[in-house]
Amino acid sequence: MDHQIREDRKPQGRRKLAAERSAYFQLVQQGYSNIEACRLVGINARTGRVWRNGRHAHKGLSKAIPPAHRESPSAGPSRYLRESERIHIADRLRERASIRTIAAELGRSPSTVSREIRRNGMSLRGNASRWSYRPHAAQSRADARRPRPKPGKIVRTPELRNFIQQHLERRWSPQQICHFLRARFPDRPEMHVVHETVYQALYVQGRGELRRELTRALRTGRAMRRPHRQSSKRQPRMSKGMVMISERPAEAADRAIPGHWEGDLIVGKTNKSAIGTLVERSSRFVTLLHLPDGRHPTLVRDALIQTVSALPAHLRRSLTWDQGSEMHLHQEFSTATGMPVYFCDPGSPWQRGSNENTNGLLRQYFPKGTDLSVHTREHLEAVAAELNSRPRKTLGWETPAARLRELTTPLG
Repeated sequence: MDHQIREDRKPQGRRKLAAERSAYFQLVQQGYSNIEACRLVGINARTGRVWRNGRHAHKGLSKAIPPAHRESPSAGPSRYLRESERIHIADRLRERASIRTIAAELGRSPSTVSREIRRNGMSLRGNASRWSYRPHAAQSRADARRPRPKPGKIVRTPELRNFIQQHLERRWSPQQICHFLRARFPDRPEMHVVHETVYQALYVQGRGELRRELTRALRTGRAMRRPHRQSSKRQPRMSKGMVMISERPAEAADRAIPGHWEGDLIVGKTNKSAIGTLVERSSRFVTLLHLPDGRHPTLVRDALIQTVSALPAHLRRSLTWDQGSEMHLHQEFSTATGMPVYFCDPGSPWQRGSNENTNGLLRQYFPKGTDLSVHTREHLEAVAAELNSRPRKTLGWETPAARLRELTTPLG
């Protein structure tokens, strides 16, 4: 800066100090405090505050003094609050107007105004009991935060980055990781992120925050987002002796009583291999059926009987399945186990929502287009145990295993 402090110190008035004002705002823009900038320019600190913040009319002054540094007028609506809107907020706050009233006057959301006051207000001299909202200081803070790109929170915190990468490798979802972080580090905000931040770190590789190969650990395995597509409609393949889901007991629908299950198959390469999946509706507890020789109805029936017969009687209340031909011998299964089978309506996978969700999770372990017959019973049990030990959002971040124990343990 080549500004020289003038030797003639006679008062010139506010409007004549053009060189001083220009130098002052240049220093403030560079990060100097008001006192330091005023000292370097050669003006009183009170003059600098008036230039920057203006002054309101009060007893002894005929009129208010606007700030010397004003934003250029902007035409039309803006995504960001303008300085004029911040001045309006400050004026109405002094008049004790409500947040909703101020938002309606500005044509903004009440949450926008509330967030602006919370983020850009300040306590006076560090005293939390004395608080104010200064519009021009708020505008400066907002301008300082706006420049992009900024380094992401994940890349700035190596401990956070390593924690996320380790749990992605364990096939935890970003949402599970983020909620676990808040529970694990409740008093460390630098370790808190939302799951969208994790997805952005994976999908936007220009940020360099997480390794791209970690996208293979996501349930979809995709490195970019894709729009949802309408699922294909399935045609009924079985009509004899079916009891429809509309006749299922009401206790199964509200998930209050354990013992009601949903079942299906995940199919492998060229539809020649399969694994059976059973999900308990109340706890989302998963059990897998070993079908190394295929999915013929007799094989599915025998595997179901073997698995269900090992369950306690109070966990064998009902089974809901789709209308796949593998359940052609459902009546024989019910006779052997005393467990009724209910069938979903055609093309209605949401009627077995827990099972559909679980099948999506299982595709991380058993990808489509692979031979599923190569997996041993021991491997299936290990996969089920891993899923049952994951915290689930729908269970309030409890694990299925813990929830099932809670539901089946007698009180007292």
